[in-house]
Amino acid sequence: MTAAPEQGARAVLGSVLCVLATWASLLALTGLVAGARWFAVAAVAVLVVAAATGLARAATRRWWAPTAVGGAVALVGLVLRYGAPPGRPQFLPDLDALGRAWATARQGVAVVNDSFVPMPDVRPGEMLLVVGAVAVYLLLDAAVLALRFPALGGIPLLALWVPAIVLGFPAGAAPVFWTAAAYLAILAYGAAPLHAHAGRLQRVVAAAVAAAALAGTSLLAGPPLMDAPGWASVALPTFGDGPVGPLELSDDLDLRESLGTRSAQVVLRYRVTDPNQPEESATDTEEGAEDDPVDTAAGTEADLAAATPTPDPTPAVDARLVGPLRAFTMATFDGRLWERAENDELELWEPATLLASDPRLLGTPPDPAAGTLAQVDIEVAALRERRLPVSTFPRTVVVDGEWGYDPLRDEVVGQRSTGDGLTYSMLVQVPALTSEDLEDTGVGTPADAELYTAVPDTEHRDRIAELAAEVTADAAGPYDQALELQTWLRSVANFTYDTRVPPARSSDAVWDFLEDRRGYCVQFATAMAMMARTLDIPSRIGVGFLPGERAQDGTYVVTGRLAHAWPELYFDGLGWVRFEPTPASQSGPPPAWADPFTGISAPGSIPDEIGANPPAALPSSVPTAPAVGPAVVPDEQSPWVTAAVTSGLVLVVVGGALVVLLLVRRRRRRVTTPEDAWTVLRRDLARADVRWSDATSPRGAVRQVHRTLLARTGAELDGSARQTLDRLARVVEQSRYAPTPAEHPADELDAWVQEVRDGVREALARGADRAPVTAG
Repeated sequence: MTAAPEQGARAVLGSVLCVLATWASLLALTGLVAGARWFAVAAVAVLVVAAATGLARAATRRWWAPTAVGGAVALVGLVLRYGAPPGRPQFLPDLDALGRAWATARQGVAVVNDSFVPMPDVRPGEMLLVVGAVAVYLLLDAAVLALRFPALGGIPLLALWVPAIVLGFPAGAAPVFWTAAAYLAILAYGAAPLHAHAGRLQRVVAAAVAAAALAGTSLLAGPPLMDAPGWASVALPTFGDGPVGPLELSDDLDLRESLGTRSAQVVLRYRVTDPNQPEESATDTEEGAEDDPVDTAAGTEADLAAATPTPDPTPAVDARLVGPLRAFTMATFDGRLWERAENDELELWEPATLLASDPRLLGTPPDPAAGTLAQVDIEVAALRERRLPVSTFPRTVVVDGEWGYDPLRDEVVGQRSTGDGLTYSMLVQVPALTSEDLEDTGVGTPADAELYTAVPDTEHRDRIAELAAEVTADAAGPYDQALELQTWLRSVANFTYDTRVPPARSSDAVWDFLEDRRGYCVQFATAMAMMARTLDIPSRIGVGFLPGERAQDGTYVVTGRLAHAWPELYFDGLGWVRFEPTPASQSGPPPAWADPFTGISAPGSIPDEIGANPPAALPSSVPTAPAVGPAVVPDEQSPWVTAAVTSGLVLVVVGGALVVLLLVRRRRRRVTTPEDAWTVLRRDLARADVRWSDATSPRGAVRQVHRTLLARTGAELDGSARQTLDRLARVVEQSRYAPTPAEHPADELDAWVQEVRDGVREALARGADRAPVTAG
């Protein structure tokens, strides 16, 4: 016989506990969805539905009635909120409103499918989250109050945690604590007798003793647990942090920390002009650029130049040319943590002479013949930093106050921190550095060379060195080695950009990153720097800010979200040279000298389309969402797939499961891309015993195919199959490097794979026919 549903004041208490438990479980999704509006809307929706179920429970003793009423109220509320005509509210649901709500949810499905974590906090996605929250509450309410089986309530609460667990984005300790506490409160509520006055003192004493025992155990067990490697990832983040108050970059970068909260505060504003251009012309140029819809953000012109060849050899004087603004460099790494020691021996300088790590340029006046000159005027906003953000290239610096120069680290260091309103200017000398210059250059010897070549003596040091050697096996010199490392790390087929740090598995954070294949800019930069050191290439990392977004008045705006780290390698006669191993979706294109795609156009692609609408360089210190496939359009233009909302009572319960399935599907979906085609080709050729390793770049794979065929048949791949293999390799490189690579239909990619596969098989067959027959 089924127990009678709860009634009276006890039912009210149970409803309150169910609401609090649902709110606590919603916190599990804070790591998956950006912003906080969705949480507020979902919390209010749960509260409204809870009030409806409570009123229904007070009016009837039928166990199913409150759930039915709550589901009906939720359905009506969803239709009225998400199905209202654009620009005005709707007070009564109708078929048109139902159709618009249907369309909104369909768009929410597209947002979930096309977003990277964290998903943007947009209205269509919010609708799915509200459906899931209401569904969880109704299931929990039915288990606790209707069926009086509180233990079952853990299942819907767990449903909200499944997406974060499956995708590897846990929300942190606080949501776990509050969810567990709410669930324990529900269990205690279900276990308490209907008349619980007897023995109250004994229960209070028992609860106090249990709480004291738990607290004591935590104090004793906490320190040794925190020393274990697996707990290192819960340390407080400092890199690029500062959502409240001024921002300060951390001197000690821990590879076991996540980036935590990213600051949207403006830290710098600056303007880049051509000192050789008259002021009036420069103004006209900026105004014309503002009218140009293509050039709307930092790096736009250079992104276009990086994706397509240009006949103009003179680079545009803009933020992309000046590059990131570096605050400081780091050289000492212990296997987990970058550390630095302050240098008290600072030098004064003449404002009209260059500051540079190259002794040949230090103290000399800017020379237009030695590179392109760019005037940069900067105003500091919410940045409190003792090191002045300056260009990585040689530059003059004019700034008020007590500032000194550290030539060893190439830093401008002040006695006090920067403050809001501080202004300074630079005349940057950008050398015309090309890949050809680096190909003919050997490794240099910087001052304190041992500092920049030291590799921490960890348990996986030799394995990191072996992996670096494997990745660069086809490289002809130090520049080619650096380029192979960068290409391998930037490949989305090899690594995933992720600000959440997986638990430590060893004492070597670099090896853990290379094993997990997930990390953020500090980890990508550190991995390349350490792997370069195993190849005897001096390296360090720079910390600063990406160029920023261009405002309407022509200035560039840098926020805390653009905090970034990158590796710098030392070459003879050229000094420290910047590379960019962090994936393009987060850091934008690499420097021109480190971009193998520079000057290459994939056959069949239209150069104008490649750069027709390039995005700004995205911050590497924050997870970002790509452009959602379908644009957010008026509700009338999209349909909906969530049958739970349209069918009402059957229902609402399915909402939580829908969110889980959609997020898992986003994780596992497989789209036909050049990377997919490359993977299929590699698998098919492996069946013919034509193989290459994970560390081989596309160009290296092409060479490996030719070498294998030459060894087995006496001839390389030829004809159209050879041209198609080269074409596919270039397209794969474009997909890895170009900010907006050309799109290729799936049929075209399949045809390329089939043509190369058939060509290799024919070559092998011809080689077998020509093989001499020997007597047995």
